Amino acid sequence: MGWMESHLLSLLLLFPLGGAIINMLIPGERKLALRLVSAAAATGTLVVSAALLVLYPQAPGGTIRFQETIDWVPGVGVSYHLGADGISLVLVLLTALIIFTGVFASWTVQVRTKEFLILLLLLVTGVFGVFISVDLFFFFLFYEVAVLPMYLLIGIWGTGPREYAALKLTLYLLVGSALMLLGIFGLYWYSGLTEKSFDLLKLAGAGGYPPVLQIVFFLLLYLGFGVLAGIWPLHTWSPDGHASAPTAVSMLHAGVLMKLGAYGILRVGVGLLPQGAQYWAPLVGAVAVINIVYGAMSAMGQRDLKYVIAYSSVSHMGVVMLGIAALNGLSLNGSVLQMFAHGIMTGLFFALVGLVYEKAHSRYIPGMGGFAGRMPGITLAFVVAGLSSLGLPGTAGFAAEVLVFLGSWRAMPLLALLALAGIVITATYVLRVVQKIFLGPRPAEFDGLPDARTTEWVALVVLGAVLLVVGVYPGPMVQLIESGLRPLLAPLVGG
Repeated sequence: MGWMESHLLSLLLLFPLGGAIINMLIPGERKLALRLVSAAAATGTLVVSAALLVLYPQAPGGTIRFQETIDWVPGVGVSYHLGADGISLVLVLLTALIIFTGVFASWTVQVRTKEFLILLLLLVTGVFGVFISVDLFFFFLFYEVAVLPMYLLIGIWGTGPREYAALKLTLYLLVGSALMLLGIFGLYWYSGLTEKSFDLLKLAGAGGYPPVLQIVFFLLLYLGFGVLAGIWPLHTWSPDGHASAPTAVSMLHAGVLMKLGAYGILRVGVGLLPQGAQYWAPLVGAVAVINIVYGAMSAMGQRDLKYVIAYSSVSHMGVVMLGIAALNGLSLNGSVLQMFAHGIMTGLFFALVGLVYEKAHSRYIPGMGGFAGRMPGITLAFVVAGLSSLGLPGTAGFAAEVLVFLGSWRAMPLLALLALAGIVITATYVLRVVQKIFLGPRPAEFDGLPDARTTEWVALVVLGAVLLVVGVYPGPMVQLIESGLRPLLAPLVGG
């Protein structure tokens, strides 16, 4: 590879970080300049992620490709080691799409625009860092960079009880970080390596951990990462955080941040502790089914539109975790594809909720109706997101759920059967929300509602198109994910 190709991952981090630094130098009153810099940074990440996807099949070396390593603190085994495989690249693309559309969804933010966009770009720098870090020290560092800006983004620019939601989110995630850190230090100290290292590849090649340690460390990592993944009953921060966050933050929160937790369980937990993963698989699967059914039923009982989507995310993350629990090629492939499909779908949902609220000044579902006559574009986009959410064939949600349920049926048929109830409940609340908001009689106060305009179309068109394209032709993404799963499946019995 040439110099540029071998530094693409650093360039991926540099775009949002550089955008944040440039915005720091721009006066706060120059809002258009701030927005254009942020849009350019987001576009840069999208271009780099596309380049990585194009070059990945041609890249030499092993499964982890585009590697770049710089010793940082060699005495304790810490290095700036970046790399990506098929799993990473799918989630990098997801993140690039969400921040690109999220910047345009934030185009109308007027209060402290400069600080908002700086924090948004810093947050996404952390997200990219997690997905491409091979060194666990930097993995944890980027993880914290991704999570901590959420407190300010919700606490300053949120709505409703934003201080409560921001503090609750932060406290929950800090507890999760503490558990995760214990697990990471356990992996570091008991690796059996002569020279201690945080490097995932070195830890994976160290010969494995004793079964007892695998059981203990996997539980720590599952609980630590699981807080961010929204596992029951550690999920209660998530709906409040979703509901109080501004539009772009909700898009990143549900679309990308929750995936960090599931990615950590898969990459670190399953990747380094396969016996521990198999030991706890029944528990992980049972909790996933609770997530699916409880989240769907909670969504069905909500009257606030944003809470409907928030609890829907809890349910759909249960599908991700069910795929991880089944621990076979089909289910794990479906789990990663579900991360992507849910990220795009929920990003579109929250962009739409933000538009509806901005134009109708309401999220109260029973008080709305007949919006389709005034908002045909928003209605169409909402229906596309809703159909993907309930798993209609031809959408990305269907492709992902089919793989998860086929794989989980092979490993744990009873749990798979119980989880199917979530599909029925999801269809019920999605169709009911569409009927109540967009169909039927329209109250007189909503007769002047406008449809999406100018920059508001970006998120609707881009995310809606991705849902349909991946749903109609999921093959390339499935193959890309499969290439990254091979090293994870090798140590699993029956993988």
